[in-house]
Amino acid sequence: MNPCNFFLLRYVPDAIKNEFVNVGLVLLPAGGAPELRFTHDWARVKCLDAQADLELLQALESDLRGQLHATNGDRDSILFRIQDSFSNALQPSESKACLAESPAKEADELARIYLERPRRRAERELSPRQVVRQAMQDEFVRAGVWPLLEKEIRAARFTRSGDPMKIDCGYASNGSIKLFHAVSAADANSAKLLALSFPTLAQGIRRQQNKTALLTAVVEDDLDREDESIGFALEILAQQSVAVAPLAQMPQLAATAARELGVM
Repeated sequence: MNPCNFFLLRYVPDAIKNEFVNVGLVLLPAGGAPELRFTHDWARVKCLDAQADLELLQALESDLRGQLHATNGDRDSILFRIQDSFSNALQPSESKACLAESPAKEADELARIYLERPRRRAERELSPRQVVRQAMQDEFVRAGVWPLLEKEIRAARFTRSGDPMKIDCGYASNGSIKLFHAVSAADANSAKLLALSFPTLAQGIRRQQNKTALLTAVVEDDLDREDESIGFALEILAQQSVAVAPLAQMPQLAATAARELGVM
């Protein structure tokens, strides 16, 4: 393992405020050439200083790289040249010690830690209901009616305060309110909740708007209807007058919505 020292180069646009962004890193092995890394993501610099001259900062990398090799790893000479050439625009941090099997690889890793923004977490895999909902939405978008639909319809508007149920989307047509809600038929509990909530919701819509509520549960294609859980979900939806439509029927439902909403 090679003993090394490294320090960061900080962009400081206002010496009085002393706010900074790490833009570079210099690693000095006990023996061998210094390693220089600069950021390639200047968004944080622009957030700190909207007037930052990015072309100048990017040019500093090649300039500084040449100066580092000229000093042959002499830290004091390096710091002097940084301060002399770049005034207070770049300020070195305190030096830290580290051990490196490979100075180049260590510099890469330190640059990842200090110079890169944390990567966003990978998006979580969509749940089965979310997959159905997205596919349902896509069909309404293709039909040109998605902007015309009411979304996230709160059942509490028609039932009572505190009712947490929200219906994905819907629209009014010819004396009725057509509602659509994505359901994974494999989730019998969610299907049961939707089915048992619908009669009260329909009564509230009839009472407040004098319209008939028509609810369609949009489910996956190619369901295994021999599966007891799926069979129960489909049965209880039907018992409460909730229509069930597989995703394969969504183009037809979306086309009907487009016609009724005057898009076609």
